[in-house]
Amino acid sequence: MQEFRACTRAGSALVGLLALVPICGPAGAQSAVPDISGTYWATEYNAKIAPLGGGELPFTADGKAAYEVNIAGLKDGSIKDVARKFCVADGLPRLLASPYPFEILQAPPGQITMVHELNHQIRAIAMDRPLPSAKSMAALPLYNGHSVGHFEGEVLVIQSAGFNGGTFLDATGAPHTDELTTIERMRKSSPTELEDVITIHDPDYYSKDWQARFAYTLRNDVRLEDYVCGEKHRDLSSVKGVRRP
Repeated sequence: MQEFRACTRAGSALVGLLALVPICGPAGAQSAVPDISGTYWATEYNAKIAPLGGGELPFTADGKAAYEVNIAGLKDGSIKDVARKFCVADGLPRLLASPYPFEILQAPPGQITMVHELNHQIRAIAMDRPLPSAKSMAALPLYNGHSVGHFEGEVLVIQSAGFNGGTFLDATGAPHTDELTTIERMRKSSPTELEDVITIHDPDYYSKDWQARFAYTLRNDVRLEDYVCGEKHRDLSSVKGVRRP
């Protein structure tokens, strides 16, 4: 059980959208922390991210131009998809679309850890703490960003910023800048289902904030396996949308 002792807000220009969301609850508030631990697996995969509500991504002129460069470069080989070629982290929100299972651990206290089979990625969510300063994140940008979280009732709210520029938002090459910030609202939609709705804020490349939704099934019968670039991986035939060899 967590006791919130203060309520602060991220206020730098870098964190942008995150400045609007409280990082902690009211002093003295006490409530049971929801249990979202377990192993989860998506039942559907889409290479192209779909905005919640339909339609196309709301690119600015610069964002559209960057996307076209990425599409052409990935096609002719002048741009490499380093997440697949060199097994570096996918970045957000692309990681959330992974057709491989992942596990959520709610220990030790004060941290939620997400272990992804794909590329052995680990996200450490510091609970009930403010984001690092904009200056410190700029000095150490991360593929999956710096993340902090807190519970609002049954919903885990995850705020992330401090991304590096070496990732795409999806497998088709949707671009982002290093000013990208995200907010995820993750909850158990049923005893065996988990959903994550992520809000993207990157005003240089997108004319407005937009959201995407990802859904997973609880699969505590599944154990994470090794993942090594260039070697045979898990059978993904149960995941709709995965391209067959």
